[in-house]
Amino acid sequence: MTGVSNIVGRQIGRSAHITQSVADIITTPIGERVMRRNYGSYVPQLIDHPATEANRLRLIAATAQAIMKWEPRTRVQRVNVNVDVQGRCGLHIVRRDLGGSDSVTSTINL
Repeated sequence: MTGVSNIVGRQIGRSAHITQSVADIITTPIGERVMRRNYGSYVPQLIDHPATEANRLRLIAATAQAIMKWEPRTRVQRVNVNVDVQGRCGLHIVRRDLGGSDSVTSTINL
């Protein structure tokens, strides 16, 4: 099964479509979609908070919870939060797609 790229409008493979879907879920604030008020994650609300260990855990939990709720084609194995010296934040997600045997890694810059 393939999907369509939201950037160029061409067909993409299943794994790439899941990666695209996960990024959309994570970067969409809950309440933003008109017909799906519960769609999205709490990650956008946590972006500008201080880089404390508690907030890092909140980001990890919000990421895993949103993916588990909205993307049934994959299972989260690990989420890491990376913050560089300029304060830019990124999520490093390792997942296993259903029907696949390999782990897939993706990074979402926030």
